[in-house]
Amino acid sequence: MRVIILLGLLILPLRAFAQRDLTRYVNPFIGTGGHGHTFPGAIVPFGMVQLSPDTRLTGWDGCSGYHYSDSKIYGFSHTHLSGTGISDYGDILLMPTINGIDMLTPLKYASRFQHRNETASPGYYSVKLDDDKVFVELTATARVGMHRYTFPATTEAHVVLDLDHRDDVIDSSFKIIDDTRIVGWRRSKAWAKDQIVYFALEFSQPFTGSGSIFHEFNKEFTEFFGPDLKAYFTFDTRSGRPLLVKVGISSVDVEGAQQNLRAEINDWDFDKVKADAKAAWNRELNKIAIDGGTNAQLTNFYTALYHAMTAPNLFMDVDGRYRGRDFKIHKADDFSNYTVFSLWDTFRAAHPLYNIIDQKRSRDFIRTFLVQYEQGGRLPVWELAANETDTMIGYHAVSVIADAAAKHIGGFDLNKAYEAMKHSAELRQHGGLGAYIDQGFISMEDERESVSKVLEYAYDDWCIAEVARMLGRTADYERYNARAQSYKNVYDSSSGFMRPRSNGNWLEPFDPREVTFGFTEANSWQYTFFAPHDISGLIGLMGGRRQFAEKLDQLFAADSRTTGREQADITGLIGQYAHGNEPSHHMAYLYNYVGQPWKTQARVRQIMDQFYKPDPDGLIGNEDCGQMSAWYVLNAAGFYPVTPGSTVYAIGSPLFPEVRFNLENGKSFVVRGVGVSERNVYVQSATLNGRPYNKSFLMHRDLLAGGELVFRMGPRPNFRWGTGTGNEPVSRIAGRKIVPVPVIKAANRTFRGRQEISVTGSGDLYYTTDGSEPTTKSQRFTQSFFINTDTTVKAFAVATDGRRSLVVTARYHRIPHDWKITLQSNYSSQYTGGGDLALIDGIRGTTNWSGGAWQGYQGKDLIALVDLGEVQEVSTVGAGFLQDIGSWIWMPSRVEVELSIDGKTFGPPISITNDVSEKREGAITRELVKSIAPKSARYVRIRAVNFGKIPAWHPGSGGDAWIFADEVIVEK
Repeated sequence: MRVIILLGLLILPLRAFAQRDLTRYVNPFIGTGGHGHTFPGAIVPFGMVQLSPDTRLTGWDGCSGYHYSDSKIYGFSHTHLSGTGISDYGDILLMPTINGIDMLTPLKYASRFQHRNETASPGYYSVKLDDDKVFVELTATARVGMHRYTFPATTEAHVVLDLDHRDDVIDSSFKIIDDTRIVGWRRSKAWAKDQIVYFALEFSQPFTGSGSIFHEFNKEFTEFFGPDLKAYFTFDTRSGRPLLVKVGISSVDVEGAQQNLRAEINDWDFDKVKADAKAAWNRELNKIAIDGGTNAQLTNFYTALYHAMTAPNLFMDVDGRYRGRDFKIHKADDFSNYTVFSLWDTFRAAHPLYNIIDQKRSRDFIRTFLVQYEQGGRLPVWELAANETDTMIGYHAVSVIADAAAKHIGGFDLNKAYEAMKHSAELRQHGGLGAYIDQGFISMEDERESVSKVLEYAYDDWCIAEVARMLGRTADYERYNARAQSYKNVYDSSSGFMRPRSNGNWLEPFDPREVTFGFTEANSWQYTFFAPHDISGLIGLMGGRRQFAEKLDQLFAADSRTTGREQADITGLIGQYAHGNEPSHHMAYLYNYVGQPWKTQARVRQIMDQFYKPDPDGLIGNEDCGQMSAWYVLNAAGFYPVTPGSTVYAIGSPLFPEVRFNLENGKSFVVRGVGVSERNVYVQSATLNGRPYNKSFLMHRDLLAGGELVFRMGPRPNFRWGTGTGNEPVSRIAGRKIVPVPVIKAANRTFRGRQEISVTGSGDLYYTTDGSEPTTKSQRFTQSFFINTDTTVKAFAVATDGRRSLVVTARYHRIPHDWKITLQSNYSSQYTGGGDLALIDGIRGTTNWSGGAWQGYQGKDLIALVDLGEVQEVSTVGAGFLQDIGSWIWMPSRVEVELSIDGKTFGPPISITNDVSEKREGAITRELVKSIAPKSARYVRIRAVNFGKIPAWHPGSGGDAWIFADEVIVEK
């Protein structure tokens, strides 16, 4: 038995199993091409340092700092994100060079390179820089990056230190301690709005000179401050010895970085650090041992396992100190603190994988959640370097906690965790939760991505209910179980899809292929099957098992083209199934729940074979901090956690002849695929510990108990295996069922003359038209009715057993004038504002630009002619607009208004300038109007001039900007 000790890494219990060199199957270049957004550099499992080359400074495909299509390296920085869709990190960049120090700009000191001179393996990276003939090698411990540079013999070997790399630097500093040591810090903003990294740097030999673009350094001038610091240090390399550099980092202070450096690398033995990093990776990779399979399959598998262990990242110094969510310094005495929690992605498969093979870290992740709750006021959503980015939706920390609790992973205070879970679910001002709680769904006008949020909140509420059940909190269990059924309120039985709602009605027009802001990085096809906690309930909504299976068949057979807005994340399409993004990841397994597991077996094998390749572009979408890879790891083993928070794994199709889980409790669980091959993808029969096993699911307790699950595989389906009562997985909400909220239907929110109203739903329907809360004594809906004035309609449904739905509200506005409008430019079909009359209907849009009130125009001016119906004195003209640069929406550059009496001859343009900064962040509405001396006019022509091409500093650089307008303002 080997004992591997690596400073700064958590030492797991020793296991009595032979370790193999599995790092030989890991290819860190997988995912660095295409849209995988991974990096190839040196890291140890879950390490705080990610030392990697930077080949790209901007753009979506530069999120990790590296893209395989590039041919130039700007340097080697010490922090990187793996597989994210937003850019950050790239801290403390070093670049060895012989040239390029005259101006210290990236284009000067960057160097060309070739992939044939580049290698990467777990914990190690090397490359030859062509322009300067420098051979670069990188390795790392948990908190320290180590560089080895082999220069040509010269007295002009330089190392550039760039603290102004990539992100917007708020401030930075460095101090020269002596001719081998430098310390400093950098504070920057990007995705994380306030990120700080301290560093301690040591060279293996004294530098002979140093300087910056401003001056040479000297004994009297050794400490520097500013947002744009770059420096160089010169070395004599005529001895032929490589120059080594060690860089320790910390989020706490310089002393922490120095302490990390001394504790983890206290010598100059690069090869030992490299070997220790490799040993650390082998220790982790050997938690799952594969026998058989092709070299490509083994490379896919172990690279996926490697990527799943690249994040979250350790976020504390060797003395236990760390920067908390309150930005104060805390000490972790009995746990390890982590960061980079991509929970919208990783709750699905990555964290369930850790709950099998890495329960110690799972405890630490949850302990981290709880201190973040104490320090920052809530559980993390997408936390990065002590910053809550609030990226993506849901409150999926509750899923991670519930999954660990269900699987009896202790070591944290479950009562405290439960209170934190409830807190996340009751933040009424956050993400449309107030509307979700009050009316059981989120309307388009309440919040963007409304359908996706309802579905994911509902699942998270089921997780809370399950923990409430464990703790005996009966009232909470019933309340959150009711909320967990809210998905029923956005299911439209007439179309068979989850569908956005607006003003009490279904949003029109509707196309399930259309990518709109009713969904998160998806369309209705890709969210209609998201009720993993109540699949039985979803089957019932769709009409039964046969109809549900047919709907799944339609999903995989549909036309793969999407409509609506561009969404780069929707990739890996089989029909409308999109494996390149997480909402689809459980769908292939849903056949198991309706007695057709052979279809699951075929689909999961198709996905594994089609969308995972041992190539740089071998991932079909963003790797997303381990989720895309964890999906492959679990599916290759033959099962998947469709419902995290339960102890059931749905069975698929094992990829290998043998997969052995070497568990922390000292036991092993083996999955064998007898006869498995490219053709033999169907389960013919199975045994568990020697006994016949006919279930198409596996229980977590059986896995942790150790043993052997053997599948006999064949080329044709066995239509009987895994089917029938007791043999199929069940996901069902027990207890009292909700009554879905009814739908209030009308042609439009605004009208002229009168408008017809109807109410549909199950049970008896009651409504009011005066804005009061309806009761069973209110009017009972029996037939449609008409309104002819501004009206608020409220309605609810009552089941035969007396159960009541929540109340739905619709507000209607009678347009107060007979103006007409002629639009001379076409608005987007996604952002109609309600139709042609939207700009003169009397309803003003809010900062929720996806709510349906705004008209959107992309890459064009807005030109409209308003007929006031009669000549009148006009004294104020203009229009209302919205800016949200994060969504590619800008104020118009200017607005021009022309007046006319006859609609043919117009007076001189009245110009209105925009005073909102093009860089102002967040959603803001502004009326661009001008008061004028009263003029007679019947016709008002308005032109809002588009902002134009999106500037280079913006992530959408080069794209077409949007104008969002509502509404035309003409006052007497």
